[in-house]
Amino acid sequence: MSAPLDGILVVDFSQFLSGPYASLQLMDLGARVIKVENPNGGDLCRKHYVSETQIDGDSTIFHAINRGKQSIALDLKAEVDLAKARRLIAKADIVIQNFRPGVVERLGLAYESAKKIRPDIIYGSISGYGEMGDWSEAPGQDLLAQARSGVMWLSGNAGNGPVPIGIPIADITAGANLAQGILGALFHHARTGQGTFVQTSLLEALIDLQFEFLTTYCNNGATPPQRLERGSAHGYLASPYGVYRTQEGHLALAMTPLPKLAQALDAPTMFDGFEGTLASFHSRDALFRIIEARLRSRPAADWDRALGAAGIWCAKVLDWPEVLASDAVQSLDMRARVAGEFEVFRSPIRMNGRRPDAHSIAPRLNAQAEDICREFDL
Repeated sequence: MSAPLDGILVVDFSQFLSGPYASLQLMDLGARVIKVENPNGGDLCRKHYVSETQIDGDSTIFHAINRGKQSIALDLKAEVDLAKARRLIAKADIVIQNFRPGVVERLGLAYESAKKIRPDIIYGSISGYGEMGDWSEAPGQDLLAQARSGVMWLSGNAGNGPVPIGIPIADITAGANLAQGILGALFHHARTGQGTFVQTSLLEALIDLQFEFLTTYCNNGATPPQRLERGSAHGYLASPYGVYRTQEGHLALAMTPLPKLAQALDAPTMFDGFEGTLASFHSRDALFRIIEARLRSRPAADWDRALGAAGIWCAKVLDWPEVLASDAVQSLDMRARVAGEFEVFRSPIRMNGRRPDAHSIAPRLNAQAEDICREFDL
């Protein structure tokens, strides 16, 4: 089976994480991605380090997001290079950009301009907070988007204050949403021959992530979720939902009837006085303390095995070494070595049982310029 997007050309003007993550997903489905970068250092993410570790002179983040792509450096403020960018757009099936609102218009590469170059172009755009409204000019950065979206306020225990999610979830989900929209646009193009302007933002992605909670909030008289004093995991779900300290490590408990949990913990009377469904909602902190006191008698790994065997939905909280050593993760075969020594993680999608290969690390700045210029007569 050939890759689903084999023969599709993506010209990607985006940088950092959200736009490049969208083009990475398309690349893993078989598309060719030409990354257009600033000649003065390229994508800023090349030097955006989360540790001292580098791969081929660039940050690990850059390689994680841009493996398998091609690079050409174009100064979009210079007319000669801008003309090259337009010729690339003329050959592209898909264009992606994540400039701040107004920048791509000033460059003359916005959707309406691109559509004049190629009428059936599929054009993907990611902003921080949309193109209108009070925040449209604000920096579209993940931590700031978490702060403005309610996600940070929602996370954590009662009294802890706002807790940011420990991964760039706004960037990643916005990129995934854009890729989804582009795939829908490709299907539309296959049926009609028409192009599409696909738009999303970090804010829209995070609002969508909260759709379950926000729908509840907008229909329950604006009653906010109630966090636990500790171990809070979901402000609207009843006890025992949460994360508990044990003798060694932590255990996550999901939706479970309290009588069933009491039997599995060999403590049938532990919830006496808390009968009824409403008690599991309104007495969550008291119930949490009772459950955690019982769980402190054994390590999390023991409880995971014992309660799991009794049909309780639970899981030991694992760190990265435990996750990567697990049979579950190893059997998925997502880790791969490229260029002989560098480890990357492959696409989470399998087609007919096969995961796309990871063929190469990210390109050096302008690495494929000569070949691209020759191929596209730039």
